[in-house]
Amino acid sequence: MTYRIAIVGPESCGKTSLARELAQELNAPWVPEFSRSWFAAQRRTTYSMDDIIAIAYGQLELENQLAAGAQWLVCDTSVLVCLIWAQVRFGECPSELAQLWRPQDYVLHLLTAADLPWQPDPLRENPLDREALFARYHAALMQQSVVSTLVHGLGSARLGCALQAVNKLNCA
Repeated sequence: MTYRIAIVGPESCGKTSLARELAQELNAPWVPEFSRSWFAAQRRTTYSMDDIIAIAYGQLELENQLAAGAQWLVCDTSVLVCLIWAQVRFGECPSELAQLWRPQDYVLHLLTAADLPWQPDPLRENPLDREALFARYHAALMQQSVVSTLVHGLGSARLGCALQAVNKLNCA
């Protein structure tokens, strides 16, 4: 059985760095954010709802590929990010997309606080809305009653929060 950890939260809140560091600590594969390779292959930054749905499917497929034989799997993002992205960008979340988010598939969700400085990136859109986005993620996790932990602080403090949450799990 593979124990999946999803790292979610607003843009530019250290998800990728945390995913890499946590995966290294757990000697586990990490699943990168599929949207980056998607947009690189598309050679564009404009998108539609169909693109977000395709990205969600791609994220899940990549998770499943990397989970094979692993005890732990650290996911840089999850379909929840696509759900919130669709809601913010297009004002809706189609049922096809909503059905792809299976929060119970993860033993832990790490929610990154918006306490890091904004880092510009061509794929990032919401530098001024990070607190509102954080509230959306928090509400979604609370609504599903899944195991989640707030990850905050600078430098090693962020990884420390994540490791503390992992160590509290009854998995292995």
